[in-house]
Amino acid sequence: MKSWLIGLLLLPATLWGQNHSTLADRLDTLVANELPAGSNVGIAVYDLTDNKPLYNHQADKLCRPASTMKLLTGIAALAQPESDAPFRTEVWYKGTIERDTLHGDLYVVGGFDPEFTDEALDTLVSYVQRLPFSVVNGHIYGDVSMRDSTASYWGSGWIWDDNPSAFQPYLSPLMLNKGTVTVTVTPTVAGEVGTVVCVPRSTYYIMDNRTQSYTPSAGGLKLTRSWQYNLNNLSLTGNVTAKWSGGINLFLSDDFFMHTFVERLEEAGVQCPHRYSFGVFTRDSLATPVVYYETPMQQALDQMLKESDNLNAEAFLCRLGVQTTGRRYIKPADGIKAIDRLMTRMGENPKRYRIVDGSGLSQYDYLSPQLLVAFLRFAYADTNIFQRLYKALPIAGVDGTLQHRMKNSPAYRRVYAKTGTMTGVSCLAGYLRAANGHFLTFAIMNQNQLSGSAARKFQDKVCELLAESGEL
Repeated sequence: MKSWLIGLLLLPATLWGQNHSTLADRLDTLVANELPAGSNVGIAVYDLTDNKPLYNHQADKLCRPASTMKLLTGIAALAQPESDAPFRTEVWYKGTIERDTLHGDLYVVGGFDPEFTDEALDTLVSYVQRLPFSVVNGHIYGDVSMRDSTASYWGSGWIWDDNPSAFQPYLSPLMLNKGTVTVTVTPTVAGEVGTVVCVPRSTYYIMDNRTQSYTPSAGGLKLTRSWQYNLNNLSLTGNVTAKWSGGINLFLSDDFFMHTFVERLEEAGVQCPHRYSFGVFTRDSLATPVVYYETPMQQALDQMLKESDNLNAEAFLCRLGVQTTGRRYIKPADGIKAIDRLMTRMGENPKRYRIVDGSGLSQYDYLSPQLLVAFLRFAYADTNIFQRLYKALPIAGVDGTLQHRMKNSPAYRRVYAKTGTMTGVSCLAGYLRAANGHFLTFAIMNQNQLSGSAARKFQDKVCELLAESGEL
């Protein structure tokens, strides 16, 4: 037989094999050929429309989840009867008012509001200012009893030298601006210091501005503080050529909150001779409410998932503990028990996994792709949970931590998923609408790779294959 005829006969068979290869075959090929060298991956995909597993590759492999841990925290929080309750910060007083003086105490009760801003603090101050006194002849207490005082200011397994990064705040039920300072600098005249603005404004910290405008020899911009000695003396150095903003955490966020609150009160004309301390507020017949400030649950959830906010996740974990125990003095373990109970309710064994925080910032967390998919399936089965969760997830190519991913691909706008990134770890888990109309849930957990971009590229290709088909 002529060689050209043999080729002609073989060509249709080859094309037929390519066109009719299953999704599983294509995913297997992707894992075999494009997984970053030296790394590993666990993948689980489930077809929610047909209610059946679609693809598994080491789906039960224990992996560090990084910020995909926030999915478990968020879903467990949404599964609570009081899930819609807002985060709330309250101000009360006890005592009597005589001749422009409060003979008694003022209390600020923390509710672990992770979105409490500088403007929110001014709201509290303005309401206290309207009361018929200008002197507090007693104590001003900060009540931080929502979190056990023996619990660490950080989560278990958080890396100490991530301090003083803004993404690693000192945890407290009283958080102002997430326990951080936002520093903005703009250039002035060449060789002169830049103009610096710090928010929130407070004397709790000191800013040392040693920047130089349009001076390359000054080096790159650097914002730091003497974190090794727990000092709040901020230092900004380097060359300023354009407007720049950065954030830095402060040591003891509850002190930062109360110091700034009292300082603003005094600026508003309320004398506080005894300054502040910390104590537990007890609601009784002598207690009078002044004002409360609330952050809607959905707002905190959106920030936690779309922007991968660690503080918001730890606030939800603490609130889980309060809602499921009804106690004060909550430890992270109380919130984790609530996640474990939900896991058991789903038919999973909590002893197979390890959870130590709510954000995934810890190096000690271990989950599996199969478990992430189980939680996502549970959420999908409950419309009330799913609608709120889905709304909060980053959208591929649109917003959040997926804003710049999958833009020019079949997965664009089809993927709603949570990212998870730390050294050696890159994960992606969420939902996807395939071209055939099927709704899928998936988890991809890349481990032991140093190139985050290579892992993300691999995950994007998995999502593209799923978006193109969705069928075996």
